[in-house]
Amino acid sequence: MHPYGAAKAAAETAVRVVDPGAVLVRTSLILGEGSKQIQLCRDALTGRATLFTDELRCPVDVGDLADAVLELADSAVAGPLNVAGPEPVSRAGLGLLVARRYGIDPAGMTTTTTTAAGLRRPTDVRLDSSRATALLRTRLRGVTELLAG
Repeated sequence: MHPYGAAKAAAETAVRVVDPGAVLVRTSLILGEGSKQIQLCRDALTGRATLFTDELRCPVDVGDLADAVLELADSAVAGPLNVAGPEPVSRAGLGLLVARRYGIDPAGMTTTTTTAAGLRRPTDVRLDSSRATALLRTRLRGVTELLAG
């Protein structure tokens, strides 16, 4: 439906042509100290950016994701595999977790909905990572745990 999704689908198709036995890791918002996602939330908490209240995603820690990818590189797993955190959250919800983690007053957070922003795109983009959880030794932590003080 969108150029971003089309580019991702084309990349997966190209990988399958080159190596039909490859694992295709699909992920969600990648979090870590200094990450783009954390900075976006910090900016929204001071009114310099806007976070959506109606888009649900499953953030994953960059370290957890890296460990999972390394584990998968030495496995026989093939095809698409969702590797994301187990806990869905909106970007605005993520902003509130970031506020709590860093001791920032959330009163200044700017939010909107995709509709109010004039966007027409899916809002429920959660990934079901239950297959990855069953296959991997790596534990994919939830966003609340990741951002706990």
